Amino acid sequence: MAHIDLGIDEKQFPGISGPMRYRPETAKPLNELAEVLLRAPHSLPAGERELIAAYVSGRNECTFCCASHSAFAAAQLDEGMTLVDQVRADLDSAPISAKLRALLRIAGAVQISGRNVTTELVANARAEGASDLEIHDTVLIAAAFCMFNRYVDGLGTFAPEGQDAYAESTRRIVEFGYGSAIPQPADEPAA
Repeated sequence: MAHIDLGIDEKQFPGISGPMRYRPETAKPLNELAEVLLRAPHSLPAGERELIAAYVSGRNECTFCCASHSAFAAAQLDEGMTLVDQVRADLDSAPISAKLRALLRIAGAVQISGRNVTTELVANARAEGASDLEIHDTVLIAAAFCMFNRYVDGLGTFAPEGQDAYAESTRRIVEFGYGSAIPQPADEPAA
């Protein structure tokens, strides 16, 4: 049970969706940020950006965000959950591009502290073909997910177990984006 009364059934609105229903005025800009960072046109595919979110969330031990963004990444990567699991288990041996590995190392540094992003990490990412925009957005995705993870865990929200629990939100996010991230009860029309 969440640390505060969110006024909802937490099993119907798990993880971040409960606090977002509780404070829709803060949910709107948070969802807009997620939409820009994870889905808007960009040089990195959406699946790779979701993988960055899942990787950081896993390092932060945020069960809900790690599971949901792992599912979102898997749905948008040809290699699916197998690749997501490989990256999360061992970044060094995962079958990903050198550029994505370098960007994930930057994300991992941000997860510890923004000050852990060194000129060497940035130079390595550039040497592997990362653009300044990709480096910028990797840092911002990692920083944003540290915030999202702390929001979810700081309120003690419910996290469903098993990947099947994330199937509907995965379908909704991949098809419609983060503007659809706050599911409406069956008797309430979407805004």
